[in-house]
This record gives sequence, structure tokens and C-alpha cells, in this order.
Amino acid sequence: MTGTVVTFYSYKGGVGRSFALANVAVLLARWGHSVLCVDWDLEAPGLHDYFRSFTAGEPETGVLDLVDDFHARTTRPLDRMVTPTTIAGRLDILAAGKQDYDYVRRVQELDWERLYAAGFADYLEDRRAEWTAGYDFVLLDSRTGVSDVGGICTAHLPDRLVVLYTANDQSVRGAVDVARRADAARDRMPYDRPQLPVLPVLSRFDGREEYQRAEEWRRTCLAETKELFENWLHQSVPLETMARHLTIPYVSYWSFGEQLPVRVEAEPAPDQVSYALETLAAVVAHGYDRTDLLVEERDAYVMAAAEPQREFSVDVRVSTPRSALRTANALLSELRGLGLRAELSLSGDPSQLSRAHDDARHLCLVVDGEVSRWQSAEVELFLRRTLGTDRRLIPVLTDAANHKALPGYIRNLRHLRLSPAGPAVVARRLAAQLDDAEASEIGETHLRDLLWQLRKARLRNFLWPLVDDDLRALTHAIIHRDTGLTHALAADLELTITPRGSAIAPQRYVEMPVEVRATVDRVDALLDDLPNPVE
Repeated sequence: MTGTVVTFYSYKGGVGRSFALANVAVLLARWGHSVLCVDWDLEAPGLHDYFRSFTAGEPETGVLDLVDDFHARTTRPLDRMVTPTTIAGRLDILAAGKQDYDYVRRVQELDWERLYAAGFADYLEDRRAEWTAGYDFVLLDSRTGVSDVGGICTAHLPDRLVVLYTANDQSVRGAVDVARRADAARDRMPYDRPQLPVLPVLSRFDGREEYQRAEEWRRTCLAETKELFENWLHQSVPLETMARHLTIPYVSYWSFGEQLPVRVEAEPAPDQVSYALETLAAVVAHGYDRTDLLVEERDAYVMAAAEPQREFSVDVRVSTPRSALRTANALLSELRGLGLRAELSLSGDPSQLSRAHDDARHLCLVVDGEVSRWQSAEVELFLRRTLGTDRRLIPVLTDAANHKALPGYIRNLRHLRLSPAGPAVVARRLAAQLDDAEASEIGETHLRDLLWQLRKARLRNFLWPLVDDDLRALTHAIIHRDTGLTHALAADLELTITPRGSAIAPQRYVEMPVEVRATVDRVDALLDDLPNPVE
């Protein structure tokens, strides 16, 4: 898997472009990604100043040396070009160049038109491939205005573009115009590049004073930039809401020097600059995707970006009130016998409550009678980090539990009943839900029959509530393993697949959102290729 090149661009200076890039880089590195920051602002370099305290010395090489290497028909190893930092994870810098007496002369002698005519574009394309092979994210700090370097950074190199602007006509209109030019330029390039997704970010925005004027300028900026949202924003997300999420507030304290507030504000409040920078970094980490989740639960969206490869010490935590402790212990024993790392969470134990959402991937809620206030608090903690991830909350009901009387957020989940199945059967079914591979382990003959049932149902014609555990397990197998669909698309499809007893009615194809219909079409295409088990 190759990395992603993201250019940070501004039409005018003084918008905090390098500030935003540096802080986003720190967050991405802290979240486990490898990051390369490239300073393409050759006329006014300074990206490395943000990391001066975290490097062994001043950069000795940089972007200018790429030009020298091209003329010399040579390529220096990447590890000899970058300056490593110690700030967080793996974060390296490719500076503009060594800041010595010759630097200005070298910049003034650059002739990009002649360089490109001599084949520099192909040489740079090879360097781009090298960067994306070595890093998850390559963040380019582009020069302002309309320039040759700006064209390289906004059209040739990036997979995605972040344009920062302030609340004035020149800044916002200039940023939109450059985004249009970049798309047009990419169409003429000899390289295979898709349409360029552009993220418009209103920066250094002070909405705390002159509130009425601030709101007027918000509307003005949105009217100018709305076209930039078209090819990436989820259709259910209002433009105005997304634009507010993409606003970096002006905080005078951080306007002095080259500072990294994300290192200081560990748990920022919504009015702090690091809060907005976290949101921006999360959107970049998600590839501008899942914006519906951002609007629904911003903290969960950021958490999903911050913990993409998180390792859990517990597979499933079994939460139980004292009244069902014996039953929960029996279930716990069965789960461990199936090879799951399972632990107990007993209502009333503060140490368990504080860890409930931290070290367990999944939460099994044993409901005896009703959901206790303690369990409600535990579920709330868990769900804060669950939305948008593959973590699951599974209710297990005792005889005393009335499904219809459960809170809505529990009632709408697929549940298991301890009676008459018993702990052993419930444990197996629970394990199957938690592991897609186990869920798809069905006998070959039975599998062919079920596939044929699924094909006859024809998803596109009508979506039905599943009435059989095996059929649901089969559907998981098709979605997650056989078709290679992403988890996001699978989640879309699962909106239409409901368990027996659910009050949710199946949707007709024509009533589904466009994204869900696309997923259904892909599964239907697979079903068309399935053989008749009778043949």
C-alpha cells in the first residue's frame, strides 16, 4: 500500500499554512503514521523551524538538491536527504535546502520551464513514488500565489489538496481559482491522476468578537468554496456544518513564533486551536471520507483516526450486574474455552468502569431485568470510542430481561438470549459475531444452499430481514471476505440487513441512499456469478 501526498496551499501569505501542516504532521505521527514533511516554499522556507528543538541539527539537504541530482544524473538515498525528528513516532523533514550563503543564488537560478522540458517531471515522479513507498503521508508545504512551484505542488504531486484561506475576498477567491487550475492542469498531465479532492479550510478566523460580521463572512466564504466540497463530502452532511468543522480559530497566543499547540493541549476544548487541528488531521487521515460520522460524533471520528491499528489486551469484556454473576462467569468460562481473551466487568467496581472503553475491543452486556445505571455509564464510555470502528456492543439477555423495555440504543442492537440456548451456545454465537472468519465457517453443502437462497432473494429487488443465523453469517462472509468490500461499504449494506424480531423494516432498493445502492449492486454482481447448487 502506497502513501498519500497531501499539499497544503494558500493563495495569500499569513494564513497559517505551515502552522497547520506542522501540527497535522505531529498528530498523524502520534497516531502511528509515518510522515514526511516537504518544504516546497523555496522563496520563504521555514517549515523546519517548527521542529528545530526535535532535530539533531540544521538540515544539510533539501528540495534544491533534487534539482542538483537531476542535473548530475544521480539519486541520493532518501535517508540521506531527510532530517529525522524525535517529536512523535516517525516524522521526517525534507527541507527546502541548506540555509547557507549560496541558497538565495541557487533559488534565483531555477528555471522550472527548462527543467520540465529536460525531463524533470519524470525524475520528480520517481521521487514521488519513493516518498509514498516509504511514508504513509507526504505533506507538501507549497508556495503561495500562482507560480511554477505552486503548480508542481497543487497539480503534479498531490493526491489531495488542503487550501487554507482567511475571511477576505482575495484569499478565498484566489484559493478557489488555484484549485480549479490544478484540476485542469491534471487533465493535461501524462500521469494517471484521479480528480483532485480539495479541502477548503477557513483559517485564523475570529468568531468570538463581532459575531454578526463573523457569521456574514462564514456565509460569504461558504458561497465561494461550496463547489470544492462536491467530489468528497457525504451527501447527508450539510455544507455549513462541514465548513464549521473545517475552521481554525484565531488564538493570539499561538500567533507568536513557530509553535505546536497540539503538544501542549492534550485534551483540547472546542474553542481551542488544537481541537480544530485534530479535526483537520482526522479528515486527512480518513482520506476525506466518513464525513457523516464526523457530523454525527466528532470525538468518535477523531478517535477512529487516532487508533487505526490499535491493539487491545482483551477481546471481549463481559459486563454483568451481581444478580447475574453466576451466569456471566459461566459465559466467561465458555468464551475463554473458545480461545478468546475475556474478562469480567462487575457493576459497582470503579476500576473496571474506568477501563471498560480502553482495553477491550468488544463489550458483552449481560442484561438481567433491565440495564442498570452502572451499565448505562459503561456503555456510554464504550460507545464514545466505538462509533465508526469495528468494535461491537452485544447484549445478552437473561430470562428476566424484557427486550421491548430496553433503552432504544440497546433494543436496536442484535442480541442473544441465554435461555434456552445456555452459556455454551451463546458463547459460540457471540464468538461468531466477533470474528468474521468464524462466522463464515459453514459446511460446504450448506454454504452452497445458502448462497443459492441469497441469489434467489436478489438484493436489488427487495431487502429482507434475515430470519436465520446461518444466513446472516453467510452474508458477513460474502461482504467481508469473498467480495473484498471495504468495512465502510459493508456497514452501508448492513443498514438493510436486520435480525429476526427487529422492528426495522427492510428497505426497497429505490428508497436507499446512493452509496447503499452501489454496495448492493456490487454484491448482486457477485451473486450473478454463483453456480446453482443443483448443477
